[in-house]
Amino acid sequence: MTPEELSRTALRALRRAVDAGELTARVPERAHIERPRPGGTGDYATNLALRIAREAGAPPLGIAEILSARLAAEPGIARTDVTGPGFLSITLDDDGGVGLVRRIRDDGERYGHAAADTGALAQLHTPYDLRALVVADATRRLLRSQGVRVRVTCAAAPAKAWQDILGIRVDGHGEPPAPLTTLRPVPAPGSPDPLALGRDAARWALLHPAPHDRPRTGDEHLAQRESNPLFRVRYAHARARALTRNAADLGFTATPGPLGPDTAAHAAADAPAHPVHPLLSALGDHPTVLATAAHRHAPDRLTRHLVRIADAFLAQAHTVLPLGDEKPSAAHRARLALAEAAGTVLAGGLSLLGISAPAHL
Repeated sequence: MTPEELSRTALRALRRAVDAGELTARVPERAHIERPRPGGTGDYATNLALRIAREAGAPPLGIAEILSARLAAEPGIARTDVTGPGFLSITLDDDGGVGLVRRIRDDGERYGHAAADTGALAQLHTPYDLRALVVADATRRLLRSQGVRVRVTCAAAPAKAWQDILGIRVDGHGEPPAPLTTLRPVPAPGSPDPLALGRDAARWALLHPAPHDRPRTGDEHLAQRESNPLFRVRYAHARARALTRNAADLGFTATPGPLGPDTAAHAAADAPAHPVHPLLSALGDHPTVLATAAHRHAPDRLTRHLVRIADAFLAQAHTVLPLGDEKPSAAHRARLALAEAAGTVLAGGLSLLGISAPAHL
């Protein structure tokens, strides 16, 4: 169960409590779901009871107890606990991530996207600035992934080279007749010219830094080494695709299932809490990252998330294929399914940034 699904589940529990007359409150559009803080328990936590306590006219602890009983009965949830002044700690069923991998296989590169248009409209207006336009272009893609229709305008027509090399597209240019919300200014790149990097590396160089940081646009973004985050992300995608090809040569294909003890043993001791391992945790967070990056007009959040997925995948990629004379087992098939899921999410994320995901590097 992903954080987005868990949010809907929590809201469904609240709605049922309201319908049953147990609580009197308006059901919000979203329940905030986060990883437990240091010292916390479970896989996820929510402050939903605290959030609605004033409107409900009831103490948060009492509301949390009502929601806890209803959440514990939901499929996919093993246990709920009330902690602190009214937080809900949620422990998911330990299915080894099978449901998550299956969902990614079903959704493909649209995993984390809205099922349909929401009817919402967004207008993004930018100054005549290369980085601002690249951020706006990536933000358009992110908002579309969340079912929002978007119009991007610029103070002046973008340079032809910006459009041809970086794939920038605007729907209009010039000063608007009425004030529009303008994407916040971002430090412009220095020298050298980012266009010299080519489309993929230039877009990454402009999108990866936090908005307040000035991007570096040197040839470090073209380096084929671990110190280059873009290389790690694209290499992880290519490695996942290569594992599928190599597995076929060994006569087996992917089947979602328990990953087996070998993979779990390779999880980092300081990884985020998850019943199996950090790659599943990162993949499960993907829908929430997309929604947050879109809502906050912050594609840099997605770039950092893709690096997290890539690093978690590369840390366990060596466990996917059998070694020596070892025969492919159910665990190998499950690990291959997880590797393919990681490759799919990386490809989808790069596409939203306007960056290609080659199958060979």
